[in-house]
Amino acid sequence: MKLKLSAVTFLAASLLAVLPLGAAPQSQFPDTPAAHQFAAWLEAFNSSDRAKLLEFLQKNHPSHAGDIDGELGFRRMTGGFEFKKAEESTPTRFSGIVKERDSDTFARFVIEVESQEPHRITKSDLEQIATPAEFAVPRLSQDAALSALRAELDKRAAADRFSGTVLIAKSGRPIFTAAYGLADREKKIPNQLDTRFRIGSMNKMFTAVAVLQLAQAGKIKLTDPLGKYLTDYPNKDLASKVTIHHLLTHTGGTGDFFGPEFDKHRLELRTLQDYVKLYGQRGLEFEPGSKWAYSNYGFLLLGVLVEKVSGRSYYDYVAEHVYKSAGMTLTASLAEDEAVPGRSVGYTHRRPGGPGDGAPEAWRPNTDTLPYRGTSAGGGYSTVEDLFRFASALENHKLLDAQHTELLTTGKVDTPGGGKYGYGFGDETIGGIHCFGHGGGAPGMNGDLKICPQAGYVIAVLANLDPPAAQRVSDFGLNRLPEK
Repeated sequence: MKLKLSAVTFLAASLLAVLPLGAAPQSQFPDTPAAHQFAAWLEAFNSSDRAKLLEFLQKNHPSHAGDIDGELGFRRMTGGFEFKKAEESTPTRFSGIVKERDSDTFARFVIEVESQEPHRITKSDLEQIATPAEFAVPRLSQDAALSALRAELDKRAAADRFSGTVLIAKSGRPIFTAAYGLADREKKIPNQLDTRFRIGSMNKMFTAVAVLQLAQAGKIKLTDPLGKYLTDYPNKDLASKVTIHHLLTHTGGTGDFFGPEFDKHRLELRTLQDYVKLYGQRGLEFEPGSKWAYSNYGFLLLGVLVEKVSGRSYYDYVAEHVYKSAGMTLTASLAEDEAVPGRSVGYTHRRPGGPGDGAPEAWRPNTDTLPYRGTSAGGGYSTVEDLFRFASALENHKLLDAQHTELLTTGKVDTPGGGKYGYGFGDETIGGIHCFGHGGGAPGMNGDLKICPQAGYVIAVLANLDPPAAQRVSDFGLNRLPEK
């Protein structure tokens, strides 16, 4: 699903300098200062010319000129933007709808400028939106959709923009499988359907299933505060206010753990309790239940909850009660320093010495960005075939009964982009097809699982490249498959 919180996303890029748009004639825009700035920006951004873009930013949006590498990375990720239509226009404000050139994704932009010359940019905002009905991608027959997907994969792989595996099933039967690129570029090992890919936040689905299993067994109540079970949690205020429901829906205000502190202790964080020792004194970022904000630390705490209530390690619990129950034989979260047969190398697009390095960007191993081990918040590995088995087990109530499966996957809170979030699952309707699932992404890894019960589809895509390599493929397929 598009919880591209994708990881890498429009919101994450929040927005780069101003709103990147596809090149379009000046005549498409009103004769206003804001529209003129917008038109100048789109030419600079879509050119991919570092010097041209930097010159524009230094002159018109100096506060953003310091992140030119981020700007160009966003350009590479999106392929630029096509301007679709204007929504609002005044001398100092211009907004409208744009579409990524490299995907079917739409966004709403807003740009504001100073009222006096030289009309520098004072605000630039970009927010992903659901595809407007007037721009919906036409649906195809099943054969035509799969043929179009194959051609799209061929194109992306040839351009080194996809390396991974794809599985699409209909009514419980795979109808499309594919593997592209190399699992290890140095050793020239090709990707195969049983190649294991790091899945990032897709682990949250497994964690949520584990928590709902404990609820189904009557061992916990989702309305209970965390502190009822984690009685020794360091921050008592957080433990007394945040419920399990809040953690499962990212409404608890528990924040993230990625950042400078994580980077400093990355290889020392070996157990879930190690994270609590490092971050457990932190307070709430907002009153629980008052808003939605993606929280990796919240799902880390859910893993600690599973350990406390089950009396087993998180890893042992999900191995038996999720992976084994679903027939997932190639899914786990062994430490990165352990040899795992068939586990691919992740590749992130960067300079060897980081942003300040003068060397050219290229696909380089992501080894120095990885945690010691995946957690209940993400970071394990799986295959597209195992993800299909997970989806099948979920739909056939091998993991939870019908009531708790519906509780797990039904949206509870609104999320950016027009979807909803349930318990560890995104819930959205895309062009008339209702799906639930989750994505995952970090440097050198990207994945997406869409389970669409009414239409009968399961779409699993994994990649050993930066986001949104897998997400783009997943979206392309679902947007073109027939509704029935």
